[in-house]
Amino acid sequence: MANGQWYPPEWPDRIRALAEGSLTPVAPRRAATVMLLKDHDAATTPGPLVHMLRRRTSMAFAGGAYAYPGGGVDPRDEHEIRWAGPTRAWWSSRLGVEEATAQAIVCAAVRETYEEAGVLLAGPTEDTVVGDTTGDDWEADRAALVARDLSFAEFLDRRGLVLRSDLLGAWTRWITPEFEPRRYDTWFFVAALPEGQRTRNASTEADRTVWIHPSEAAAAYDKGELLMMPPTIATLRQLTPYDTAAEALAAAPDRDLTPVLAQATLVNDEIVLAWPGHDEFTKHIPTAGEAPA
Repeated sequence: MANGQWYPPEWPDRIRALAEGSLTPVAPRRAATVMLLKDHDAATTPGPLVHMLRRRTSMAFAGGAYAYPGGGVDPRDEHEIRWAGPTRAWWSSRLGVEEATAQAIVCAAVRETYEEAGVLLAGPTEDTVVGDTTGDDWEADRAALVARDLSFAEFLDRRGLVLRSDLLGAWTRWITPEFEPRRYDTWFFVAALPEGQRTRNASTEADRTVWIHPSEAAAAYDKGELLMMPPTIATLRQLTPYDTAAEALAAAPDRDLTPVLAQATLVNDEIVLAWPGHDEFTKHIPTAGEAPA
């Protein structure tokens, strides 16, 4: 392949079915993912590193693809929660959803980052962050969160912690194409690795994690060495101009959160699959069913 774009073999048939009206799109599930950044010695390549994980090849969705920690919103993420930073009303306006939904999305971003990377954007007070989150007691709580035996609100209450929503910056929003059987309405956030914490591969869905410079990851994608979905490589390219994690976070409030949704249209004897504003992902699929261009 020319690059590392993840392209499921069943897409052409599903796109044709959607174009013909025989496929009914499923409703997307709300989700959140976090581009966790950390500064490093920029003697070689300037700019922060981003934390990525590689999905196990056995995964039904995007197996082998590199992504960020994240996942679906848990209905309990709307429960009353210890909160610090911008208000729920502010987040409602920023994300373009109701306040309860905004809280759930932000909560999911923080919860999933802890579940999959062991990094917790929370602290004892509104201006502090927990330090080392390793150890048997932390791991027991993390496992209970993953198993949904413990809600994030209960976890914070037990620990006497508040969620630090000010440590997140909303970056972009992508919705899985209508022809996909599994669909997500995903908000992408940026955050800096808190001092004293370190990432680890805590996800059962990943077989590898890496800290990598966005430009290096993008170059590996271009060579076909790293497999990624369009939102992942698009956000990596968007991170390359920033010299520090703080600069990326400072830029987040001005980012456009208009959802990116792929469009499949029938043009003459081929289906054109395009992501508005992201021409590099455009695919031309012959109606006869040959491999996509």
